[in-house]
Amino acid sequence: MDYLEIGTLVNTQGVKGEVRVLPQTDFPEVRFQPGATVYAFPKNGQMVELEIDQSRKHKNFILLHFKDHPSINDVEYLKPSTLKIDAAKQAEAPLQPGEYYYSQIIGLRVIDETGRELGTIKDIMDLGPNDVWVVKRNNQPDLLLPKIDEVIKKVDLEHQVVTVELLEGLE
Repeated sequence: MDYLEIGTLVNTQGVKGEVRVLPQTDFPEVRFQPGATVYAFPKNGQMVELEIDQSRKHKNFILLHFKDHPSINDVEYLKPSTLKIDAAKQAEAPLQPGEYYYSQIIGLRVIDETGRELGTIKDIMDLGPNDVWVVKRNNQPDLLLPKIDEVIKKVDLEHQVVTVELLEGLE
């Protein structure tokens, strides 16, 4: 089975079996809904299949509770873990024009409109009204690009490149 990473289980939350997850996914409301199956890959352990029975947003985290895990003792061994889904489940969240799965964007080269190489997209931050694409640059701090039409001019998945216009103050 192929897997797609959807988040990192970073800690427990309270004593009733909830866990704190830092989401790294395009559709957290679909990926973390009750009834969904996720796979935890603990740092020091074997993969564990888990069914979500409760989910809620809390600050920058998603708080999850898993079926048949009623106490902190049942989930303590999971921290820290990488959470993944079956890659075949990706299509459950349909895309609108101009939308992309995180897995399609991370790793793309970024160039400006003159063709100058800026770096590679290494992360996507969900900051509310729009995502921010984090570009790793050589010998420079990361470049933060808001996912807005004024900045992201073209996403070419076939050639694995994003063309951007650097507005004043971005670089």
